[in-house]
Amino acid sequence: MKAEDISWVKSPEFGVMDQIFLPAIFTGMVTTLTHMGNTLFSSKDVVTQQFPEQRPNLPANYRGVHRLNRDDEGRVKCVACYMCSTACPAHCIDIVAAPSPWPDREKYPEVFVIDELRCIYCGMCEQACPVDAIELTTLYDLTGHSREEMIFNKEKLLSVFDKTVAMGTDPVRTTHGRLGVASEPASRGVTGSSSMQT
Repeated sequence: MKAEDISWVKSPEFGVMDQIFLPAIFTGMVTTLTHMGNTLFSSKDVVTQQFPEQRPNLPANYRGVHRLNRDDEGRVKCVACYMCSTACPAHCIDIVAAPSPWPDREKYPEVFVIDELRCIYCGMCEQACPVDAIELTTLYDLTGHSREEMIFNKEKLLSVFDKTVAMGTDPVRTTHGRLGVASEPASRGVTGSSSMQT
C-alpha cells in the first residue's frame, strides 16, 4: 500500500459546550417535541391499536400457533413420515411413529411434539407435509407460565385444530384431498392439478 493512499482521520476536538452535552440534549428535546406536536395536532388516522382491548385483524395467511389436522373420521391426519421434522430449520419437531391401527395408512404419530418457543414460524413444516396434517393458524397470543407449557404435544395440537374449526378461522392453505395431494391415487389425474380439491 502506498503512503499517499492512506488518509489519517483526526479525532474531533470538543469545546466546553460539547463536553457537557447541552447541544445534544437540546437537539433530542426538539426532535421529541416535534413528534409530540405532530401526534397531538395531526389529522391522520391513529394507527396504534390498544391491545388487548382491540384485537388486530390478521390476514388469512398469517403464520401463528401450529395445529395438527383431523381427517373426516376425527383421527389425526399425520402419517408419521418425518418430512416436517426433517424440513424444520429450528429442529423443534419430535415425532415417534407407531404402526397404524387403521387400514388406510401404515404409520401414525404415537408422539408428536413441537417446541413453540424454539420454532421460528417459517412454515417449512407445513410446506413439507404431504398429507396437510400440520398447519400454522391465525392464533397469535401464545402464552405460558413455564417452558414446559410451551411444548405442545399431539393432544394440545389437536385441541388447537378443534378450537380453530369452532372459531371458523381455518388457514387458507387447507386445499387438498382427504389425506392430502400426495395421497391421492395417480389415476385421478395425470397432471396432479386435477386431483386437488378446493
